[in-house]
This record gives sequence, structure tokens and C-alpha cells, in this order.
Amino acid sequence: MRPLRCQGCGREVPGDTPAPFRCPAAGDGGDHVLGRVLDRGAGFPSDGESNPFIRYRALTHAHALAEVRGLSDAAFVALVRDLDAAVARVDGRGFVETPFGQSDALSEALGFQGASGVLVKDETGNVSGSHKGRHLMGLAILLEVHARTGLARAPWPRLAIASCGNAALAAAVLARAWGRPLDVFIPPGANPAVVERLRVLQAAVHVCHRQPGVPGDPCTHAFRRAVEQGALPFCCQGSECGLAVEGGETLAWEMVSALVRRPRSIDRLFVQVGGGALASACVQGFGEAVRLGVPVALPRLHPVQTRGAFPLRRAWELVAARIAARLRISPEAGDAALAAAIARDRQAIDEELAWASAHRARFMWPWESEPRSIAHGILDDETYDWLAVVRGTLESGGWPLVVSEERLREAHALGRRAGFRADPTGTAGLAGLLELRAARGIGPAESAAVLFTGAER
Repeated sequence: MRPLRCQGCGREVPGDTPAPFRCPAAGDGGDHVLGRVLDRGAGFPSDGESNPFIRYRALTHAHALAEVRGLSDAAFVALVRDLDAAVARVDGRGFVETPFGQSDALSEALGFQGASGVLVKDETGNVSGSHKGRHLMGLAILLEVHARTGLARAPWPRLAIASCGNAALAAAVLARAWGRPLDVFIPPGANPAVVERLRVLQAAVHVCHRQPGVPGDPCTHAFRRAVEQGALPFCCQGSECGLAVEGGETLAWEMVSALVRRPRSIDRLFVQVGGGALASACVQGFGEAVRLGVPVALPRLHPVQTRGAFPLRRAWELVAARIAARLRISPEAGDAALAAAIARDRQAIDEELAWASAHRARFMWPWESEPRSIAHGILDDETYDWLAVVRGTLESGGWPLVVSEERLREAHALGRRAGFRADPTGTAGLAGLLELRAARGIGPAESAAVLFTGAER
């Protein structure tokens, strides 16, 4: 089978390595995210199966590993169905394709014309009320393949995750359904309803307080200590568990399938960014569909962060400035002109991102103050999957957006009036669209897509 490859340093790891979560070179000061290499002979699956982990299984590392280790395709499908049924017993629903289509209410409110409009990928009805379960279900399937083919350690270690809300709930649902012990590291300000649900799901909850003079998220620090002591990283950060991105790609593949069915395209994709796993999954999912020959165009990517913390925007500016100097682009050029010029030079992008990957601390470091926002779910001190997201913006001609609290409230209210029950984090991508529209950076004839990712609780 194909090896796993680090997106940062390029190092390869055998595909049947037990628990292949991090690149062996991680910790050397560079950026490291271990991921699978796409098998271009797989082909892009057609519609027909509602469970995304069955429909798109041929694109996943878990399925390739099962095949190599002697687990038949029928046995793999049965494994997925069994785990999905267990999830449904715990959460009241299993994994199915989530809605993706044009919102006439949003399109009209924002003044889009003709065949253009605002498309919404609505994740509020997904398992545990957000997209996070997609990442973790993919990981659970992979680890179950390890267990059934003799690659897993015995006895089974505890699972661990650091989260303030949706990721923790998703991990707790999956762990409960799967029958695995889970440690959840949360901040003191976590939603009480979320904390209560975690306890009902029998997760071990650990509240982590910030320490004066210690940079970075205390929950992440505690999580890493647990992993060092033997826990498995059951999380969405690519830097801690690269293969968790794969499950999230099912969302992008569903969007691609829907666009091909219509057919239509989207010009811009707005994705709210905290740790970056969702945006990374969208970038890689669309990119892989294009490489497999699917007739769909890669939309311009606009990651969205808040003024409370925008480490991704900061990193993008540093990388873009290096490329601009190299290409002799005026530093006075606006984001749109700069992004368009950079997107035309793939060699410059590749070489500068390779340098940035090897010198991570010059581009990505913890936010200096404690982040605060009504969109609390995207207040990560670092964008852990920053490299893939920055690459996605540079190659697509997009750029990151930073929005105010007022814009976040506007987007949340607009989403509710349009009939969606997403929280302010979940509608933050729409806030980015509103911001670009206010700056006259998007035309009325363009089409845009947003993801509503977290149900209001």
C-alpha cells in the first residue's frame, strides 16, 4: 500500500504503521502533518450510498489498510455499519449526507443575482450537532481496522482530546458508542450544557486553567501530556493526528458530488477557522476531486477568523509578503490583487511554503493574549493546520478574512432569519462573506458557499 507522507517535511512512513498519528520528525521546530497519499486509480465514487464513510471508502487510508491486512470490502462495510449503528443508539442519529444547496433567503438578503447565490452546507443536524464527528468517525474506523487486523496495542489505551465544545461532544459520542474510555480537557468557561452532556456520555472531564506567563492553550498542554503518557490523540488537529483530516474530507466530497449532480460551480468558499481542520479538509477534499478528474473547479478559499485571535491571517500575511517580495509585487497591493498575482506562480508558492514549514515558529505561534469572542469555537491560540490552509488560499487566489464581533452578530442573526439554527461559531463563515461583500470584494454575479457547522445549544 502507499506510504503515509508528512505534508511538512516530506518524510514517508509505512502505511501499515500502528497508530500513525504524527510524523517521526515532529518536534524539530518544523511543521509536520502526516497524511495519506491519494491513490489516483481509485476513481471518484458515484452517488447512491447515504453513509459517507461507505460511499467514499475507496478514497480512505482506512479502507486501503483493511484491504492490505486481509479484511474484505464486505467486512469493512459491515464494520462501518456496526459502528454507525452504535453511534445512532447513543446520539439518536448516524452519519448520512448532510444538506448542501442554495439558500434563497440568504441569496436575496445579500443581493445576489441570476444563477449566482449563497449555498449552505448545513452541519447542524450532523452527529452531535456539528461537523466534528466526521473527523473522529474516520479516525475511529481506522483504529477499529487496526484492532481487527492485529495492529492495535493491548490493552486498549485511553483516548484524549482538548476542546471547548463541539469537538469534545463528538469525541464523547464516538467514544461512548465505541466503548472506549475518553479524557476531555476543557477550559473553565465551557458551556455548562456541554459539560453536563460530556458527563452523561461518561467522559472524564478535566478543567484546565491558564497559568501566568505560560503561552498557548492550557487544554492543549494537558492533552499533550496525556498523549505522552500513552493516550491516543482522538482529536481534530492535524499536527496531533494527521489522519483525522480524512474523515472531514467527506464533507468536501459531498459538496463536490452535489455540484456535479446539478451541475454548477461555486466561486468562493468561506470557512470559519480555529484549529484549521475543517478548512484543511475542504482544501484537500476539493483538490483531490480535481486530481481524480471530477469536473469541478477549486473555489477561492476565504478562511474566517475573529479579531479576538487571528493567527492564520498573521501567518498568511508573513508568507504572502515573502512571495510578494520575490515576485516584485508592490506592498501597497490589496489582498485581492496580491492573491491573484501569487496564485499564478505555483513554484514560488511551493518553495516559500517549504521554507515556512521548516521555520514554523516564524509564522505560527500562540496568540499573545487570551482570545475572546462570541464565536468561542474558533478561538484556538494557534491554527494547527495552518500550512494546508495557507496553501489552499494561495493556490486558489483567496485570502483570510478577519471579522468583528458586530459582523459575527449580524451573520448569526441573518442565519437565524434564513431558517438555520447554527450558533455564532457555526455562522462565522457567513460573517466573512458579509465582510467581503461590504468591502465590495465579491460581485453580485458570483456564487459563494458557507458551512454552518455547530447547532445552537
